[in-house]
Amino acid sequence: MEPRIDVMQNEFGTKLAKRMYAVHALVQPALPHSTQNLVMLRASQINGCGNCIDIHAKEAAAEGETATRLNLVAGWRHSTVFTEEEQAALALTEEATRLADASEGVSDETWARAAKYYDENQLIALVTLIAMINATNRMAVTLNQLGGSYEPGLMEAVVSN
Repeated sequence: MEPRIDVMQNEFGTKLAKRMYAVHALVQPALPHSTQNLVMLRASQINGCGNCIDIHAKEAAAEGETATRLNLVAGWRHSTVFTEEEQAALALTEEATRLADASEGVSDETWARAAKYYDENQLIALVTLIAMINATNRMAVTLNQLGGSYEPGLMEAVVSN
C-alpha cells in the first residue's frame, strides 16, 4: 500500500497540519504530557492508524514513557501501571472515539469519572485532544499515511517551520 498523498510534502497539507498542531499547542499546558500521549496512542489504536501509533508511541518513549506502559495501553483496564486519572482519561477517549458504537455516546458514568480528576478547563482540553487525534487518524488512514519510519521530534520540526 502506498500513501495516496504525502501531506507533509503538499503545501496545503502542511498549512493544515500547522493549524491542527496549533490547536494541540493550546491544549498542551492544560494536561500532563503523559496523559496526552496515552490518549493519542489509544485513540490511534482504536482507529487503526499505524502512522499515528508510530508517532505517538515514539514521542512518548522519547519523553520518558516506559515500554511497559506503552505496551499496555490497549489493555489498560487489565493492568496496574496507569493512575486512576489516566484510566479516567483513557475511558473517556475510548467512548468518545467509539461514538458510532455506543447508543448514548459518552456515558454519564465515564464523564463523572473524568470530572472527578479534571477541572472544566482540563476536560475541555481533553475532549479537544480526543477530537483532534480522531480527525488526524481519519485523515491519515484515508490518505494511507504509513507507520514505521517516524523519528521523534520530526512532527515538531515540520510544523514549526
